[in-house]
Amino acid sequence: MARTVLAARFEQSVTANALRSYLAEFISTFFFVFSVLGSATSSRKLMPDATSDPSSLVLVAIANALALSSVVYIAANISGGHVNPAVTFGMAVGGHISVPTALFYWVSQMLASVMASLLLKMTLVGMHVPTYTIAEEMTGFGASLLEGVLTFALAYTVYAAGDVRRGAQGAIGPLAIGFMAGASVLVAGPFSGGSMNPACAFGSAVTAGSFKNQAVYWIGPLIGAAVAGLIYDNVVFPNDQETDSIRGIPDGVV
Repeated sequence: MARTVLAARFEQSVTANALRSYLAEFISTFFFVFSVLGSATSSRKLMPDATSDPSSLVLVAIANALALSSVVYIAANISGGHVNPAVTFGMAVGGHISVPTALFYWVSQMLASVMASLLLKMTLVGMHVPTYTIAEEMTGFGASLLEGVLTFALAYTVYAAGDVRRGAQGAIGPLAIGFMAGASVLVAGPFSGGSMNPACAFGSAVTAGSFKNQAVYWIGPLIGAAVAGLIYDNVVFPNDQETDSIRGIPDGVV
């Protein structure tokens, strides 16, 4: 019986609709990572001492907000617009998507992030593509906790923005998600970088060839997103609707 269920879920994960979802995640994640890392690189080009210039933080926060709003909007009706392995993990823990589908989402997101980072490195000759690091006064646990709390807020916003019971929200939902991401970068930028997205941190680390403190950008966000989904679905707003196992959101959400 277990083997039959697993086989059925795997077959569902390789249908034409599923493949379109993976492509949508790849495209959205690619342009999100390209925009976020590109904006950080641009700020360093214009301001050599960008790490201590507040305007650099604002620039990156705005880039995060605008890019995430846009890519979530273009992928929402196809893949759910996760654009983040942590969000996908939370959806899988909550039963919104199957584990095989979540793994394929992860592959698409991680590959897109690495390719976006490599493209930046190849095109911006002489410029160092920035990586996510934690401040000297921060411990790994503290940085992971900070990233986890902020990812909780982001994932909780994703759940609220994609909830059909709130009514069709059009572009408002993606905008809310983007605003939360931008605000979180303003909070955590100087301390942990405000990644909230394991794929984004992983792609830049691959390009730089340094995986120092990578666990911070995985453990915290994965736990934060999972807890956010469980609390939203089971405590704050219990979900009794059938969901689309590929898109990971209720039918009808725009």
